[in-house]
Formats: sequence, C-alpha cells, structure tokens
Amino acid sequence: MPRRARAFLLLSLVAALAASAAAAPPASPMPPRLPPLREQDRIRQEWLKARLERVLPALMRRHGVAMWIVACREYNEDPAFFSLVSPSVLAARRRTILVFHDRGLEEGVERLTLGGGSSGGLYKVYRDPDAQGRELMGAAQWGLLRRLVDERKPATIAIDVSHTHAFSDGLSAGEREQLESALGPWTSRLVRAEGLPLDYIATRVPEMLPVYRQLMATSHALIARAFSSEVITPGRTTTEDVVWWLRQQVNDLGLGEWFAPSVTVQRRGQGGPDNPVPVLAEGGATVIERGDHLHTDFGIYAMGLATDTQHVGYVLRSGETEAPAGLRAALLNSNRLQDLLRARLRPGRSGNEIFADTVGAMKAAGIDGTIYTHPIGDHGHGAGPIIGLWDRQEAIAGRGDVLVLPSTWFSIELQATTPVPEWGGQPVRSAQEEDVSVGADGNASWVLARQEEYHLVR
Repeated sequence: MPRRARAFLLLSLVAALAASAAAAPPASPMPPRLPPLREQDRIRQEWLKARLERVLPALMRRHGVAMWIVACREYNEDPAFFSLVSPSVLAARRRTILVFHDRGLEEGVERLTLGGGSSGGLYKVYRDPDAQGRELMGAAQWGLLRRLVDERKPATIAIDVSHTHAFSDGLSAGEREQLESALGPWTSRLVRAEGLPLDYIATRVPEMLPVYRQLMATSHALIARAFSSEVITPGRTTTEDVVWWLRQQVNDLGLGEWFAPSVTVQRRGQGGPDNPVPVLAEGGATVIERGDHLHTDFGIYAMGLATDTQHVGYVLRSGETEAPAGLRAALLNSNRLQDLLRARLRPGRSGNEIFADTVGAMKAAGIDGTIYTHPIGDHGHGAGPIIGLWDRQEAIAGRGDVLVLPSTWFSIELQATTPVPEWGGQPVRSAQEEDVSVGADGNASWVLARQEEYHLVR
C-alpha cells in the first residue's frame, strides 16, 4: 500500500475512533469507595452503641419486658445476635448468653454476657468468681445464668420463640430445654415477646443513612454501567455475561452480595395467548439484541447493611436516541404505582392495610400491577411488615399484620404491566425496586433519586 494511502487510512481510523468516543455516553461516576476495614468497624461500633442505648430500652418498655435472654451456640446463632454484638464478633463463643435487664428509667438497661467478650465494652462480662478464669461450659454456664436471674428477680423474661417471624424465633429447641431446666421456677415468667427482636432489628438510627445512601449510589452506578455500551455489545453479550460482570465488580470493590443478581429480557414479538408477558433468560443465558427491554434485580451487602434495587434498560435500535414512547409510558406507570404506595407507607399502619389501600388506589388509577414490598436493613428481606407477596396479592396473615415503625427502611418492590403500541400492543412488565427511609417524623422518602428514565445501550 502506498505511503499516502496508509496515512489516509490511519487518519480515517483515528477520526472514526474519535467520533465513536464522542458519541458514547460518559461512564457513570462511581461513588467513593468505603473506608478501610478498621474505620468501617469503628463506624459500625458507634451504630451498635446508639442502638443499644437509644433504641433497645424504649422497645423493652413498650413490649413490657423486664429481662431479655438471647442464648445461642457457635454457628447456630439467633437472627438477632449479629444486630446485638460488635461487627468483629463473627460467631457466638461456644455458647453466648446475652442478658438485658431493665433496672428502671434512672439506671437504664443492664447489658450482660455469659460467654464471649464484652463487644468493645458495651457488655459487662458476668463471671463466676470460683471459675478461676476458665470459661464456663455446660451445666456450669446455665447455673451462672440461674444465679443472675435469682439476683435480679425479673417480672418477665422474654425469649425468642415465634411461629410467625423468623427474626423472633432464634432460640433453638435444645437451648430452650436447657434454659428452662436452669431457670426452674422462673420459667413461669417466660414470655414470647415476638415484637421485641423484630422491632429492634428493624429500627435504624440516623447515623446509618449517609452510609446507606452511599451503598445505594454504588448500586445505581454499577447498574448504569452494566446497562451501557461499556458492558453490552448487542448480538454478542448474553444476560449471564452481564450478571457475572456485576458480580465481579462487587467483588473487586470489596463489597458483598446478599443474593446473586439476575438480568432478564422482554422482546417484541415474543408474547402469545398462553404467555402474554414472556421474560427471557429466566432459565438460562439469552443473547441481548437491539430493541430489547432489560431488567435487573441487584443487591449488595456491606457494613452490615443490604440494598435491593430493580432497574430497567433499553437497547437502542439503529436511528433511535431514546426508548419508544410506549416503553417510557410503562416506566411512568410503575413510577406512579411507587408514588401511590409511598404515600400510604406510614407508621402505625399494618402491611396489610397499606397493601389494600394501595391496590384500591392502583385500580382507581387504571394501573395493572402487583405489589410485593418488604422491609430492608440488617437483612435484605428485613424485619418488619411485608406488603403483599409477588405470588399472593392478598393480605398476609401474621407477617402482614405488623405495624410500620418510624426510623425504618423499606424496599418498595412492585411492577406495572402496560401495552406498548410500538410493539403491536404487546404488554411489557415494568418491575422496579427502590429503597425508602421512613423517618422519625413518619415521612417516607427515597434514599436516593429513583429511576425515572431508561438506562440506554447505544
């Protein structure tokens, strides 16, 4: 090839690359990384101190509990255990028995531990002076608990036993048998205060929210990158490729997952009488094509907190600069349904009451949708009232009867199904999930700005 021709070809290639770079949207900025592990531990320890000092005493009095006993063994911990001990405590120590005793408004709630350490000075280690420094085990440890109860003579003793709430059912059968044997006549004062562990785990302190907002921002930024040309090449990239890109990013950032993400596709012309809203890739990998409607369900876990997000994306066809109007209307409908639910999410209302009220408003607005919202916080599917289930659009006995508390977080999870004219009237399911904070004032506000426009793959 002549030198002039080679130079022209090189200049053309450079110009094409420059034009391509100019046309591509800038990568979504990532929030700052979390602080070093030691600083994370310090922050979480401050949260724990605030919860034990400001949240727990009020809850014990609200539920009429004079003493609360949380007993569990290594690797068979009570669900409440990790919300009660320091972040560096990764398991119960042989057997750990946490005892909370309300000494009244002036002296406050006494925090004692039999087995294990003091969680950074937040608990007093209750010891047997005759044990000569050895850790008590078996009958000796239960005997020490009996001595403690004999000394304090509580009017009620709460234990974590429940037929309804997993968060309130952490006392194993073996531990309960030994506990009752040790307590003897005090067993007549045992109560199942199901609401105490449930409400304690559910309640947030304000100091948690800035960190949680940062985690949400990280989640949103990763989804924006996943649903972009950075990750997806139409006709080649599969839904599983995007799933594993998300998982690798979470790992590389030093974060954790509370569930494996999913990526699915809805595509024009795929519907039929037996399955009017088909979702591709639910059973395996699907190659992503131009014109596809994308959806992801993505949750990360870090600093003892879980996020849960569902966003939608669209793969532009040649000549398109935005999603078709019918798809944008579908997203708007799911936004409207979010608004209807958020307006009804108030302290003092049960999950079932909120569900029924929102469904009525949804039908009045002409929206075809379903609601399956849940609390979030220490756990992804957190402690507190559930508001519908995806496969049961009805009142949920027990778990749906719980009342919303102030200072709690929820994942508003739902979907609206809308016919799309550009797809020949084929219905599209716009499923979204965004986290809200119910403040101490009772108002529910988005933790981070929700999705109101499609992520676009160019």
